Amino acid sequence: MKVLLIYAHPEPRSLNGALKNFAIRHLQQAGHEVQVSDLYAMRWKAGYDADDSGAPPVGEFWRPTLDSKQAFAQGTQSADIVAEQEKLLWADMVIFQFPLWWFSMPAIMKGWIDRVYAWGFAYGVGEHSDSHWGGPLRGRHFRRQAGDADRHRRRLGGTLFTARDQWPHRRHPVPHSARYAVLSRL
Repeated sequence: MKVLLIYAHPEPRSLNGALKNFAIRHLQQAGHEVQVSDLYAMRWKAGYDADDSGAPPVGEFWRPTLDSKQAFAQGTQSADIVAEQEKLLWADMVIFQFPLWWFSMPAIMKGWIDRVYAWGFAYGVGEHSDSHWGGPLRGRHFRRQAGDADRHRRRLGGTLFTARDQWPHRRHPVPHSARYAVLSRL
């Protein structure tokens, strides 16, 4: 299996760094191919803006979703976005590894999703019905690993919210919109 691990933590020696390294080591030992997008090491631009989809002509309104669709269709997206989309197409399984910060993923990872999941690439394509969504990412496996070893919360008796509380159901919009098959364990 080809595995893409998208990692978002600024400290390589953190719990999340250890979990990332553990996953890579064990996946490779099991014979899987692994690519890693280390967003902090890549200095990933978290904010999605007109530069990512081609700035609109002077005086025209920038429409993030529609302009994202047009840039994808015309091949005018930023090179870093295209590189990440190619990794997604390569992968059979996608793992998101991140700490829980303020009940969610770090902004840099949310920015990765905002920028890479272009309309026409990750959603808005293929057959759509109550039971079926099409698209190029359909059928890929998805796993999120959210680690939190915050010392302050440990002193208070542990993390106040579980990962289930953070992403309360398996049909979270990120994996659901791209039609990933959500995995509960590796």
